[in-house]
Amino acid sequence: MSNQYLDPNLKVFSLNSNLGLAEEIAEVIGVELGKCSVTHFSDGEIHINIEESIRGCDVYVIQSTSDPVNEHLMEVLIMIDALKRASAKTINIVMPYYGYARQDRKARAREPITAKLVANLLETAGAHRVIALDLHAPQIQGFFDILIDHMQAVPILADYFEGKNLKDVVVVSPDHGGVTRARKLADRLKAPIAIIDKRRPRPNVAEIMNIVGNIEGKTAILIDDIIDTAGTITLAANALVENGATEVYACCTHPVLSGPAIDRIKNSKIKELAVTNSIALCEEKKIDKVVQLSVAPLIAEAIIRVHEEQSVSTLFD
Repeated sequence: MSNQYLDPNLKVFSLNSNLGLAEEIAEVIGVELGKCSVTHFSDGEIHINIEESIRGCDVYVIQSTSDPVNEHLMEVLIMIDALKRASAKTINIVMPYYGYARQDRKARAREPITAKLVANLLETAGAHRVIALDLHAPQIQGFFDILIDHMQAVPILADYFEGKNLKDVVVVSPDHGGVTRARKLADRLKAPIAIIDKRRPRPNVAEIMNIVGNIEGKTAILIDDIIDTAGTITLAANALVENGATEVYACCTHPVLSGPAIDRIKNSKIKELAVTNSIALCEEKKIDKVVQLSVAPLIAEAIIRVHEEQSVSTLFD
């Protein structure tokens, strides 16, 4: 390993959700991934064994709570308990994708706020810090009473689109809630923004209403934090073309891409979908239209800065 990190007290472990990203992060930092095994008993219970001493170490655990969400969440909770009992100095959970983040408020009577419950579980298990990437709602940071560092993928997405040298770009938010995110990308690309006004009659069903802003004759870049069933983003892309956009690109941080998402993207007006590797994509989701960008250098730099007690926010200046 060419760039070896010299402090032996920094340990990076990976669980099962995104081993490829964890290996990349460890390589950028210059450490070997910590040795641990995640196995199952015959009844499905998870068993974790840490196979090296971590006494007095600052441990960073890479785990996205992506599909299967509950399995990956239990893995990280059990890992925290194992690390605590093995006398880790600090337990830092690096969660590129924070599952249950969309359940962040009571939208109707008698609903849970599951994003808060997950925060409580991580704290109660014994985590000292969470490093997250593009939480669905920034207010989720307030659900934690432990330290939390919030990363942003917009610079990575902006660099990618800058490199394509697109002409007459307009950045489009697929809903009112994503305007701040669209503005950040637009500022970096020095482009105007537009907003799609939509109504969602029920979960995972979006109805496009109208477009606020000038998109005629322009190259549109749709941006969202999560693309799940891809209903919103594909309807938005089709509406943009129908209203005069010359071509449509799309991007997001978290490619959940569940259910009919891949078929919808294949059959949509989207020319290309740029996503990050916050969630590992299985082979059937790696279609020609989908380009995956790595967040490993960003997360690795954040881990080093946290470990060396340097500023993390300056990463996004």
